[in-house]
Amino acid sequence: MKNVEISRRRFGQLMAGVAASAMLPFSLRALAAAGSGTAVAATFPGNWEDAYRTILTPILKKEGFDLTVSPAMAQDQLAKVLASPGNPPYDTLLMSPGQMTVAIEKDLIQKIDPSRLKNWNLLDPAFQGEYGPTVTVEVNGIAYNPDLVPRPKGYRDLFENPAYKGLVSWTGFASNTAVMAYTELAKIYGTGPDDMAAVFKLFKEHPEQLTSIVDSTNHQMTLFQQGEIAVFMCSTGNVARLKSLGLNAEFVHPESGSPAAPVNIHLTKGSKNLDAAYAYMDAAISQAAQTALMQPPVEMFPTNKNVALTPAIAAYVTREQLKSLVYPDWAAINKNRDNWIRQFDSLVAG
Repeated sequence: MKNVEISRRRFGQLMAGVAASAMLPFSLRALAAAGSGTAVAATFPGNWEDAYRTILTPILKKEGFDLTVSPAMAQDQLAKVLASPGNPPYDTLLMSPGQMTVAIEKDLIQKIDPSRLKNWNLLDPAFQGEYGPTVTVEVNGIAYNPDLVPRPKGYRDLFENPAYKGLVSWTGFASNTAVMAYTELAKIYGTGPDDMAAVFKLFKEHPEQLTSIVDSTNHQMTLFQQGEIAVFMCSTGNVARLKSLGLNAEFVHPESGSPAAPVNIHLTKGSKNLDAAYAYMDAAISQAAQTALMQPPVEMFPTNKNVALTPAIAAYVTREQLKSLVYPDWAAINKNRDNWIRQFDSLVAG
């Protein structure tokens, strides 16, 4: 197998690239949202970007609005909005609780007016966030290739069973998926979810786990397709995408519990296109959109209670099982995250 090694210089370049992205001039608004008829929506790259552009754009068209989908990871969304106070590059952000907490603290998003969303009452109360609706719940666990490795029971297997040696890939602490897995490892090998010293010690004791650390889940999916790795931390949506490409990929709920994160659309402070932004928000939680978004290759869990789960999604998680998932303490994570990022980067760089 070809290992993917990141040198000190290369890993520094990756981190610098994320920081530099916040400094780049952002002309998208001037080009695509000159009037109030266009919503500029930040959306995760990959599956999310493709699905939202394909499914939501025609729905907004029927309402008389245009949609510009701008792909960016949540950390980059935060950086770009922070770089343009008072003139945000997006009308809406797409975030999990970790970044949402920061966005509220930095006064980057505003509470919404639910009366402007005709589909609001079709959301369960748990999904009716004061800073925007929950559009799905990402359920995280472990993806593996059954042609190459046995089904893992959980995170412990990946370090203690030699069958996985050199075939597991991880990403850094900037990734929500990764940090949720690391907090679970901290509970298994340490004293609790914030005991990252135990996790860093674990990686030092298993240097083979450091040979396939890359910059994103999308990168991991590419390596998985190429057969260079057989295991990575993921959401059910990542596995659905791989299956849609004809790959032999399966999802595992770790025996210690499956970390989960609700994903919300947020209205940026200073948005110039409120009507279009609300129309976009409403489209995302509509029965038509959420029914379409349940289909392969995205298979997003629907928060609209009128949408019945497909057998494929119910095989991952049911509405009743949502309560039993592991929901991390993002306030605690955010207090430590910058320090964890620095320590992990230093560990990877050697």
